[in-house]
Amino acid sequence: QVQLVESGGGSVQAGGSLRLSCTVFGYSYLTYCMGWFRQPPGKEREGIASIANDGRTTYADSEKGRFTISQDNAKNTLYLQMNSLKPEDTAMYYCAARSWCDNNWSVPAIYHYWGQGTQVTVSS
Repeated sequence: QVQLVESGGGSVQAGGSLRLSCTVFGYSYLTYCMGWFRQPPGKEREGIASIANDGRTTYADSEKGRFTISQDNAKNTLYLQMNSLKPEDTAMYYCAARSWCDNNWSVPAIYHYWGQGTQVTVSS
């Protein structure tokens, strides 16, 4: 059994920063590949970045340079550092996990486990 618990969301002005956290409880072999997703109001869930247990990262082109995914394996915690936030970054943010990484990292349907989500609101 695996449980993902996100935290760190909130309200921030444009240009500000937030760091999201996702703590993983459960079997680590089931969470070899971790990802961050977001779902803006009225839109589909989209992939932001993924990270493998060995540290390899992949980013969506649109967020590369502003967002950074990282992990602390000792703490079983995944992070998403978000800088230079824009109003269009307003969304519910989710972490997700699956047992392998491949080129389909941005497809939500292939992830086995999801957190409950944390809201990020960016005001102009």
